[in-house]
Amino acid sequence: MTARDARLHAFRSDLADARLKGEVAADRFVAGRPARVTTPVAGMRKAPRPDAGVNTQLLFGDDVLVFEEAEGWAWIQAERDGYVGYVAETSLGGRIHAPTHVVIVPRTFLYPGPDLRFPIAGQLSMGSTVTVTGITETRGTHYAVLTSGETLIAGHVRPVGDIAADYVAVAETFLGTPYLWGGVSGFGIDCSGLVQLAMRMTGKEVLRDSDMQAASIGEPLDPGPDFSGLRRGDLVFWKGHVAIMTDAQTMIHANGHTMLVSREGLKDAVARIGYLYGGPTGFRRP
Repeated sequence: MTARDARLHAFRSDLADARLKGEVAADRFVAGRPARVTTPVAGMRKAPRPDAGVNTQLLFGDDVLVFEEAEGWAWIQAERDGYVGYVAETSLGGRIHAPTHVVIVPRTFLYPGPDLRFPIAGQLSMGSTVTVTGITETRGTHYAVLTSGETLIAGHVRPVGDIAADYVAVAETFLGTPYLWGGVSGFGIDCSGLVQLAMRMTGKEVLRDSDMQAASIGEPLDPGPDFSGLRRGDLVFWKGHVAIMTDAQTMIHANGHTMLVSREGLKDAVARIGYLYGGPTGFRRP
């Protein structure tokens, strides 16, 4: 049998994705059932337990395949990036309406109707996809109306397929967002989550974890003497960490040092991180 990364392929000794039959060993193979995330954020855990660590998150509107449901947990694979794990069954619903729009601001509120004075009904992160049925106006503010009847600010969404031009500019909108291990949203995000979400908004889907990104995004890069060959948009990797260059000397990253998405000089970061974790392990240009 071929070695497979269990983060990206749904297989256990007792159960596996039917598409892996003949490639992995399992007692039983099943076809994944299509489903969609219906909560603002769904934590994907290592095991079907509330105290299990969160490896990543899914956003409202993300499509998944469900391989098993048991005791309130669903074993799933995200269709967007292939990540496999467990989410609460209550986070999932059917694929009823095709998404028409995507949230383009770090965070936005849902209202029960078209009025910003109403108590909020929920909130969504950048990257969430919704189905808009119309646009309405109240006191000069335009609202996108969803199939649920809820609304959000029309300027906070754009049609699916309309993409941003500069993924670094997208990442910069997250400055000050709290660091969250496994986070991929405007409510909390980690280093590789920031890279993944920012690139997603420019139409480029990349893998989730920093080691996956270090092996797959763009091309390897020689930064040259004293890092002089770097430019805006280049990625710097350490073991278990990634940062985005905003110019030749400065980077932005979600980090456990400030517990925020923050800017930092590359040379300062190399010195600070090197004390505990060593120097950069690689550089890539998307």
